[in-house]
Amino acid sequence: MTATALTAVVASGTGVAYAQDTLTIASWGGVYQQAQRDAWFNVVEEELGIKIIEDTTSGAADVRLQVASGSPTWDLTQQGNYSCALLESEGNVEMLSDEILAIPGIPDSMKGKGWISNLVYGAVLARNDEVYSDDKPNSWADFWDTETYPGPRSLRRSPVYNLEAALIADGVPMDELYPLDTERAFKKLEEIKDDVAVWWSSGAQSAQVLQDGEVDMAMVWNGRAQSIADEGAPFSITWEEQIVLTDCWVIPKGTKNKDLAMKAIEIMSRPEVQARIALFINYGPANSDAFDTGVIPEDVANGLPSHPDNSAKGFVLDSNYWAANLDTLTQEFDFFIQN
Repeated sequence: MTATALTAVVASGTGVAYAQDTLTIASWGGVYQQAQRDAWFNVVEEELGIKIIEDTTSGAADVRLQVASGSPTWDLTQQGNYSCALLESEGNVEMLSDEILAIPGIPDSMKGKGWISNLVYGAVLARNDEVYSDDKPNSWADFWDTETYPGPRSLRRSPVYNLEAALIADGVPMDELYPLDTERAFKKLEEIKDDVAVWWSSGAQSAQVLQDGEVDMAMVWNGRAQSIADEGAPFSITWEEQIVLTDCWVIPKGTKNKDLAMKAIEIMSRPEVQARIALFINYGPANSDAFDTGVIPEDVANGLPSHPDNSAKGFVLDSNYWAANLDTLTQEFDFFIQN
């Protein structure tokens, strides 16, 4: 038998055989990617009898370059949810199988034809418990209330999240946000502009300005707030009106290992495998059925953004809206904060 034929008959744990013996996955690196390795990649390797080679990505531009090369070296990559929707609209990703898109537990708001979410985090309000020891700000309206809750604030240097929070602070119900009334949102942002001491541009910066006492409250990713709280910083978060965010899988258009990448996604989307991510990092599974598996300890589950009790307090970012409007609104936002 040829070497190729021999490889093809190596059985995995499910009895499925693959001629390819490696799969290349690109993610965000660091402790985040290590958590994926421990939670998911090891499971895929064991079940399929393959080796996962890891690489890192810095965003959608990397995927475009991979596809433009005509021979992508990545078989699967992690991206942010509106980047996934954007890459799909550009034709830079493979369409997913009907079987993957029909996986129970992952809502339609967390997938498209060419992408599916794999974990959940939240953009939340974090506040200094020493500054606000009695009456804590607990909503975006409170964030905007500088009389009741004085002190410097911090927001992300992007229209994404800020326009939604501004509209909620102005009384728009969470289920009526999209399409965004951008004129109303920028008018509301104008009210708080002078109280925003820092427009952060990275997750590390958002946590640092809190930890250093440069601001008393901020919109941050929940994992960043939790990390400084675990180190002893006097900060807590609220899940009220959280902006539910996801990262997702896409398969770069033209990859030679498309079928194997599909199988890997299917495995990593199963509830019992999804649940494992919460054991290694403070982010939640995208598959809500993961909370019924018993894999996630109750005290851990209660602190995750996708826990049913917490996700019910917020709303899922509309990735398709931002895929269509990001460039225009980013230009408008940059002009806003510079003037």
